[in-house]
Amino acid sequence: MALTNVLLLSQLAGYVIGLILSLCIIVPMSMHQDEFHGHCLLFSKGTWQEEDGQLLVMWASQAYCNYVIAVGVLMFVVCCVQIYRLSLFVYRGTDSSFLSAFIEAAGCAALCALAVSAAALVTLGFMTWCQNIVERFPSCEDATGQDIDKKDGISTHGFYIELGTAQFGAWGAFATWVGLAVFSTLKVCRYHQLQNIQVSMYRERQRLVNEGGSTPPH
Repeated sequence: MALTNVLLLSQLAGYVIGLILSLCIIVPMSMHQDEFHGHCLLFSKGTWQEEDGQLLVMWASQAYCNYVIAVGVLMFVVCCVQIYRLSLFVYRGTDSSFLSAFIEAAGCAALCALAVSAAALVTLGFMTWCQNIVERFPSCEDATGQDIDKKDGISTHGFYIELGTAQFGAWGAFATWVGLAVFSTLKVCRYHQLQNIQVSMYRERQRLVNEGGSTPPH
């Protein structure tokens, strides 16, 4: 029974968690770009103006935010497909083949790399932005809701919680995909072990058959 397959159920739970964490990346990052009028604060720097107290921002490439969102969307799609696929296995009482398990393990390893790169971009990029903010405010969070860049018309009401949520989602997704990669690798190892047992049993049967056929009649 598939319900007794702890590994399969663990994978299903992992993909559900991955789906939730992907939304923790997509939604706040999309909201951030909307509130910043298409600008991306990741790795953006600026200079505080003495005359009006405004931040003259040198905006970094929008590609940083777009990459993080794209990784989140990819995770969301993969998790949806895998949740549907594994749910069918649980319902039918079956499991994936050796080839699909191997492909799944390779895909999880690739998504681990994408997740950690997205998490690093959010963390380092946000730190770069906050280094400018703390030149005027006691902490980065204190700039929430302040009109620090009227020229670009950005809204700072939610940037801190949005980037914090995205950072949590990215690192959480990385940890989840590491776990899913381990589960997939264990499944591949189990299939490989079963295949070796089947080959050994086949060879043993052939040996017994050959020995039986070579026994001289009395």
